[in-house]
Amino acid sequence: MNVLLLGSGGREHALAWKIAQSSKLSKLFVMPGSDAMSEIGQQVKGDINNPQDVANCSKEHNIDLVVIGPEAPLAHGVSDHLRDLGVHVFGPSQAAAQLETSKAFMKDIAQQAQAPTAAFSVFDDYQQARDYIRQQGAPIVVKADGLAAGKGVVVAMTETEALDAVDDMAKGAHGDAGKKLVIEEFMQGDEVSLFVLCHGTQAVAFGSAQDHKQIFEGDLGPNTGGMGSYAPAPMFTKELEQQVMETIVHPTLKVMMDRGTPYEGVLFCGLMLTQDGPKLVEFNARFGDPEAQTLMRLYQGDLLDLLYNLAQGNMPAPPLMLSKSHAMTVVMAAAGYPGDVEKGMPIHMPEDFGDHVVVFHAGTNFDGHHFRTQGGRVLNVTATGDDLQTARDRAYDAISQIHWEGVQYRRDIGHRVLDRK
Repeated sequence: MNVLLLGSGGREHALAWKIAQSSKLSKLFVMPGSDAMSEIGQQVKGDINNPQDVANCSKEHNIDLVVIGPEAPLAHGVSDHLRDLGVHVFGPSQAAAQLETSKAFMKDIAQQAQAPTAAFSVFDDYQQARDYIRQQGAPIVVKADGLAAGKGVVVAMTETEALDAVDDMAKGAHGDAGKKLVIEEFMQGDEVSLFVLCHGTQAVAFGSAQDHKQIFEGDLGPNTGGMGSYAPAPMFTKELEQQVMETIVHPTLKVMMDRGTPYEGVLFCGLMLTQDGPKLVEFNARFGDPEAQTLMRLYQGDLLDLLYNLAQGNMPAPPLMLSKSHAMTVVMAAAGYPGDVEKGMPIHMPEDFGDHVVVFHAGTNFDGHHFRTQGGRVLNVTATGDDLQTARDRAYDAISQIHWEGVQYRRDIGHRVLDRK
């Protein structure tokens, strides 16, 4: 079958890499894709946030399945337009994607589902938000309501930090995303991501991972889109997974179905493992980045077959075929990230790292001689091993062979498990 994959980042490179392994694939098209992805799929021009552009491409290339990688096309109604035209698509509707595109909406749904989550208040008046922070004290969490590329959350350990976050959003730091704020209680514990395949009220767990959001070692500094991840998350037992499915996932899907916005696709459940049990931090309406890169190395089934069946409403029988190996992804970023970044730096690296390491490109282009930096998160170095330490050693050994001016990366991915041991 012919497949169109929307997106151009590391997550999409990993999805393309896995889809390309399917015996059922006739041809893979990527919009807009990247120079690195062009080795496994044909790049096509178009605006992935423009429903008509995607529809025209689907018609021109006889596309059997559209796979939506990032969240923005969902927010722009691309999946709805394709379904109206009879095109099979993997990704939720615009209305259902509000579980990610509006944090206030997500908290309201969680409240209706009686899903355990942090206490919160919603504000569209910045002064009222400041007054609330002074009343509650710190630590406290300040979130932009809308999409902010993973950077609209401030975990403020002091009242000053929280007030500064409100001031930044009032000044337009995150554009329209910060016009409404969600302010939550601070939760203590290990943060884990669970990915669940959904159709209506049916759900099957895909796998768990743990990522590292902060830019600096020791989980310090500002939040990023993610600086690394590993899977499976050892502290997230099968018992905890079942508890999350029963107390968070299924009740949420029922509320979404009852309100006429059934959820179809993959549901990313960001969780905090607190002393009182797992609590919901956030939902995302797509695979995580860089968690997808990690999980694609462990999934042993035919991803294209899986996604195509889900797009038709056919749920897989659990459990899914995940390797018993461990995988780790370390993000290599450009100087300045997560702020203004330096672009155009030539990247020096070997062409091949062996069977256990795959490098997914997140923000690069090719000048005919070298790949060059083109974004904040540049490369995702993903390694596998029989245990997490081996995967980590292989990832960092590969990183030692990659260089460009100003490169930055965390040297402690996996520390919550390996250092704890």
